[in-house]
Amino acid sequence: MKGNCTFEEIASVLKANGSFVVMSHVRPDGDALGCEIAMAICLERLGKRVKVWNQDGMLKKYSFLPCAGLVTLPPAVAEDFDVAVALDTAARDRLGTCLDSIRSAKTWINIDHHISNNHYGDLAYVDPSAPATGQILYEFVREAGLPFTCEMADNLFVAISTDTGSFQYPNTSARSFEIGAELVKAGVNIGAISQQMYESSPRRRIELLRTLLNRLEFSCNDRVASFSLSLEEARLAGALPEDNEGMIDHIRAIDGVAAAAFIEELPEGKVRISLRSKDPRVDVSKICAQFGGGGHTLAAGARVRGSLAEVKGKVLAAICHEIG
Repeated sequence: MKGNCTFEEIASVLKANGSFVVMSHVRPDGDALGCEIAMAICLERLGKRVKVWNQDGMLKKYSFLPCAGLVTLPPAVAEDFDVAVALDTAARDRLGTCLDSIRSAKTWINIDHHISNNHYGDLAYVDPSAPATGQILYEFVREAGLPFTCEMADNLFVAISTDTGSFQYPNTSARSFEIGAELVKAGVNIGAISQQMYESSPRRRIELLRTLLNRLEFSCNDRVASFSLSLEEARLAGALPEDNEGMIDHIRAIDGVAAAAFIEELPEGKVRISLRSKDPRVDVSKICAQFGGGGHTLAAGARVRGSLAEVKGKVLAAICHEIG
C-alpha cells in the first residue's frame, strides 16, 4: 500500500486545475456531507468550477447546512473534470453511481480517515487516527492557507460532531476539542446547530425506533445486541433510509453490551450490515472485512447479497466468534 501524500501536494493540484467534482460515500452521514460542502465552498472561493455529487443527494436531515443546495444527484450523462475528489470514502466503489457520471478526470484525490482505505487515487491522504474526515479537512485548509469561511466552519463542525458522537466517542482527541473551539470562534452557533442535529427528529424516525426496539435481540451471553429491519417493516413505518443513522447507538448504549448489530434489508437482494463496538478488543472492522466491508475498530459496515435471515445469522456468529 502506498503512503500518504502531503497537504502541500494536494493544495498544488487544487490551485493548478480548473474543474472539480467532489463526492462522498453512499448513504452519507454528517461527516461525508459536511466535508463535501466545505471543500466545494473552498474551491469556489479559489475561482474553480465545482460539481458536488452524492448518489443519495442532499439528505433532508442535513438540509440545514449552509450551502446544502450544492449537493446534487450525479447526472445521467457523464462529464469530464480536471480533478475528482473523494472524501470520507473508504473504497472507491462506495461512491456508487457517481463513478458512472465521470467520463474522465486527470487526477483523483482521496482524503479519508477509515483504516480500511487502500489509498486509491493519484493523491491519497488517509489518517485513521483522525476521528472524522472533517478534522483532516480543517487541518488541511488551515495548513495550506486556503480560503476559509463561516459557512465552511458550520459544515466542518457538523462533520466532526457527527463522527465523534458529539465529542463523546473514544476517538475524540484533545485536538478535536481545540478545533471545535476554533470553529466556534469562526462563528459556529453550537446551540442552533446541535438542535438541528440532535433535537429535530421527524416523527417517522421515532416510529422506526419503536419498530426496531420491538425486534431487539440479545445473543452471546447478552454481550451482543441486535435488531433487523425488512423492506416491508421500513415501508410500514414510513421510514426513509436516512432515518436509520444513529439507531444502532440506542442498543450499543445498553449496559453489558460489547457490540451491536443493525441488519437491514435493501432492494435487489442485498443486505446492509452496520456494526458498533464499545470494546477495542472487539474489532468490528475485522468482522465486516469478512463480508467485503470495512471501517473503524469500533464502527464498521458492509453490504452483501443474501436474505435478511441468512446474513443476520452469519453476522451474529462472526461477532460471537470475535468476542470468544
